[in-house]
Amino acid sequence: MASNLLGQRSMEAIAKYTNTYTTFSGADILCTFNGTEIGTLSGITWSVTREKAPVFTMGSPNPRSFSRGKRGIAGSMIFTTFDRPALYNLIQNSLTNDEFRIWTRKWNLLPNMNATNIVPIDAIDGSSVVSALPYYADQIPPFDVTITYQNEYGQAAVRSIYGVELLNEGSGVSMDDMQIEETMTYVAREVGPMIPTTRNFDAVSEETGFNKDVAVTGFGIGG
Repeated sequence: MASNLLGQRSMEAIAKYTNTYTTFSGADILCTFNGTEIGTLSGITWSVTREKAPVFTMGSPNPRSFSRGKRGIAGSMIFTTFDRPALYNLIQNSLTNDEFRIWTRKWNLLPNMNATNIVPIDAIDGSSVVSALPYYADQIPPFDVTITYQNEYGQAAVRSIYGVELLNEGSGVSMDDMQIEETMTYVAREVGPMIPTTRNFDAVSEETGFNKDVAVTGFGIGG
């Protein structure tokens, strides 16, 4: 009886911290692009802007109202370069996905590039169209980015960016660089809210002390 009471008080003391330490650092974050883990990603940003214009009428110097226009979603990504492209795994996992391939004129491909599905269109201009894997970032089809947060206290959260289209990519090297980085900018269709998860500390395993039940809460997901 005494040991159970002591254990309950101990779990209450632990829960005081695990219920409130809900912040995350970069070491707690993992990103996946279309379900593929991108281990080279070292930073990602996003921003949402929208056109809003004041509406004026005679008789007042102040706006009567504000009209709402288009919204834009954009951001940037920073990757650490090792011995292969930053998005190598994303491309490698899509080798058998025909929707991931690009279609272009055969002379637009890099030398010795593996192209398949030659479609003759001699009746048009005497050339051929071929399909191949993307070799520039801007050729990659739109994809979803899922950002998962999980700290050492068991707190977790998730956020998603939908319909990401890569625009620009850049990199460089110098004598003063201790590591090589690659940067990309993108636009997207939607940015989802950050959804937290919570743990039910009333259902802690008596054998291990670990919680068995994890429920996603917020924004109508879970209970």
